[in-house]
Amino acid sequence: MSMKELAEQIEFQLRVATTPIAVKLLETEDEIPEDAVRPRKDLGHSLSTCQAFSYSRRRGLTVAQLKEDMWCPEPVIGYGLEEAPRYFLEGNNRYPSDVVDIEAGKAWASKEFPRLPTGKYVGVVSAPLTDAVFDPDVILVYCNPAQMTLMLLAWAYRTGLDMETKLGGHSACVYSVVFPMQKDECCVSTPCGGDRWRAMAGDDEMIFSIPAGEVGRMLEGLRYMEETGRKMPFGLSMQPEYPLEGSYLKIARMLGMDQVDKT
Repeated sequence: MSMKELAEQIEFQLRVATTPIAVKLLETEDEIPEDAVRPRKDLGHSLSTCQAFSYSRRRGLTVAQLKEDMWCPEPVIGYGLEEAPRYFLEGNNRYPSDVVDIEAGKAWASKEFPRLPTGKYVGVVSAPLTDAVFDPDVILVYCNPAQMTLMLLAWAYRTGLDMETKLGGHSACVYSVVFPMQKDECCVSTPCGGDRWRAMAGDDEMIFSIPAGEVGRMLEGLRYMEETGRKMPFGLSMQPEYPLEGSYLKIARMLGMDQVDKT
């Protein structure tokens, strides 16, 4: 119920363009939902995992991928379905296309690229959060920067602490899933080139990831933000010297900003 409530809260308060999706790493084939689309079997072709996620968030489909259903090798490595080939670890995934030399590529592959333990999982399934019949490991919310602001405020509601996150230009399907599973914390990632070019991620979209253990925290935070008037769309104004209220006015006065009392 809390998952469904979170999905409804996000869709109402943030007015996201596509539905939040539930993502689960599969330990056995028996965990594949009966109604899941298997790309190779049901569509006649493989999909990149970003495309599978796009099917879930844009078309409302439950999509399950084993290795044979995957087109891009990065989630195969990142989700631990297979060991990373030496060629990958030596940096060839990034060099020469987007790093200066093979050493830079190796640094990313061996030190930055997140990976789950090899052999634990056999695949991945995604579905709209409102319809998922499985308990997700991670919830993904594709949102624009304004909506992201509200998500970050909700995340900080309990502690007041800002989020520390790692951003990269590759492997959105890995960064957005593996990092929150490893840390059991929410994180922010950006759609990679593949997600944008091959899976229709918008130029203004980012990804907010919520591990299962943080659902209650996010739901509580979003509801509090709604109570204090924070929801989409933002009211826009370019009025100069707009009235300061509450603590903002008190702090400005403490700082000797006498101009705030002009009438």
